[in-house]
Parts: sequence; structure tokens; C-alpha cells
Amino acid sequence: MANKNLNAAKTAKKDEFYTQMTDIERELQHYWKHFQGKVVLCNCDDPYESNFFKYFALRFNQLGLKKLICTCYNGSPVQGNELMIDWGDFTDEPKKIAYKVEITEVKDMNGDGAVDLSDVRYLLQNDKNVLNTLKTGDFRDPECIELLKQADIVVTNPPFSLFREYIGQLIEYDKKFLIVGNQGAIIYKEIFPHVINNKIWLGYGFKGGATHFVSPYEDIATANDHKKGMIRVSGVHWFTNMEIPKRNEFIDLVCKYTPEEYPQFDNYKAINVNKTSDIPMNYAGIMGVPVTFLDTYNPEQFEIIWQASGNTRASAPSAILKEVGYSIHPDDRGGCGVVKGKRQYSRILIRNKHPMPSLQKEDE
Repeated sequence: MANKNLNAAKTAKKDEFYTQMTDIERELQHYWKHFQGKVVLCNCDDPYESNFFKYFALRFNQLGLKKLICTCYNGSPVQGNELMIDWGDFTDEPKKIAYKVEITEVKDMNGDGAVDLSDVRYLLQNDKNVLNTLKTGDFRDPECIELLKQADIVVTNPPFSLFREYIGQLIEYDKKFLIVGNQGAIIYKEIFPHVINNKIWLGYGFKGGATHFVSPYEDIATANDHKKGMIRVSGVHWFTNMEIPKRNEFIDLVCKYTPEEYPQFDNYKAINVNKTSDIPMNYAGIMGVPVTFLDTYNPEQFEIIWQASGNTRASAPSAILKEVGYSIHPDDRGGCGVVKGKRQYSRILIRNKHPMPSLQKEDE
């Protein structure tokens, strides 16, 4: 249901999903060391409604930022609602136009003895050098690309409908990033090779694999169980290429391989593992594990070879297909693993780099 609804959002070009401050705070606490002296770009964020902007503006001095840049391409169906609650009445708020905000310092502008959002509000209202209009505000526009070139780190919730293109641009310009996306995007043919090459991995994630977004699209929510104006969406995650402690944690393997418990795929020379926690400690061959394995993947412990999913036959290099022993099966639908004639969910094909000595022979 989660992927179906997020795909519906992508198809309908419904991209207005605003991340809660609590979710941003929970994830960003693991990345603080990366921001000292850096230029941060939030290039899908209207500062009048974006919690990403508010997060970095509030912590500008704590993080030791060099500059904060935010851009938006136009107004949204919820424009100003969230910000108005927290910041009061903005009589001069820009409406339905593209603009950028650039901040190089946050000081006690109003003399109240504290640096807070009221000081950022003062900047927006009184410093003409802080806020300027853009032609389109689209992250693909040349003037926005110039801003991207200035940035060291990009942090935002990009449009679901343009996620492939957005990730591609970040990789092309070799930027550090932390962005929100559909967890299923990790196996897109445009993205998965970057996972194998350790250019993209998953962050700590949302609690329970789901979150509530501020959004007007109640029709694509996986559950509408929160306050008005918010929807619950499952199957979302944080994507990053910044080092975090969890990436170096080893999975504690406790299971042992037996042919009965770990059958081989009909169409791959690999065994099927239904749960990440069930990965056998003593198997040296190729294993097909759930996509959720990527949430705990440590490149020092495992090697990712490819994936067994609906687009494997079309997207995998011939050398990879040969390595994993792929053979066409009438029930595999383009590459999904099949066990005893039953098609399995998508799998990630991996190999343990440090298997314990096996007590039994592996299936060949």
C-alpha cells in the first residue's frame, strides 16, 4: 500500500509533502559533525513553510554554518500555514513566486538577548540582500544549479515525482546530501548502482518506517490518522552519502546454514533468506535477502552483488547475470527470485565477506 500510494503521488505529480520538525531533529542529530564551516542548501524549501529552513536557521551558530541557502519554485497549497503559527503574521510574505534566501549569519537582531526565529524573521523582513526572486526556482534551472555548485551539503525533501533526476544531479555535482525519499527508490535502476558503489546509503530512518507529512493530499495517505492537514505515509526513508555510526555496525549473525531452511532459488545460484536476522553466519555463497537489509548494511561485513527484482533482467550487466547464475524462469517476471515455483518479493543479492567456517557444504 505504501509504494502504491507514493507511486500515485509520483504519477499525479503531487509533490507537496512537508517534513515535521521532530523527524528532522531526530535524524539530523547524527550528522552534526559534518556541518562545521559548510554551506548548506535546501533547494526544495520555501522558508515561510519549510521546517528544514527553520531547523538550520535556529542552529546556524551551533552547527557553525558558513551559509544557508533556501530556494523554492512557487507557492504551495499550504503556503504560510505552518510558518504563520510559529512566526506570527507576515504581511509582506511573497506569494506564488520563486525566490531564494541566503543567510551568512544569525545575530540577536531585535536585542532581546537571545538568537531565535524572531531574529531570522527580522532578517527576512528588513534585509533586502537576504531574500531575492528567481526565474523559476526549479532545481534544474541554471541559476539554481549555480547555487548548488556553491553548496557543500544539500538537505531537503525533494519532489517524489522527480526523485531519480534529483539524485542524479547530486551525484553529478558530487555533493554531500541528506534527503527524504520513498524507500523503494533504493532499488531503482538509476539509483541502485550507486548503492553498490557506496555513493548512496540509508540513514537512521523514520520511526516505524513511517511519518506524518503536512500535505493537502489526503487521497494518497496510507492512513489519515493524525490532526487535520497531516497524512501518514509509510515506506519513506532518509538517503545520504555522509558517514554515520550505524554504517559501521555489524549485524550480529546467529543462524547457521542448512539446505532445508535456506532453499536455493530456481533461477539464481543463490539461497533465499526471508529475514535479515536470519542471514546464516556460515554461508560463503550468494544470498538473496529482503530489501530492508539495506537499512542495516555495513560494507565491511557484506558485499552487494546486485538485486533480484522485476527489472534485473533488463538492467543488470551480463557479467553480473552470469555471476549470480541467472536463468529465465516463467514465473520470475523479469528477475524476481523464484523458490519451488513461487515468486518471491524483491531481494538484494549479497555475499558475506567474513563467513564462519561451515559445518555443511553449500549448495552449488
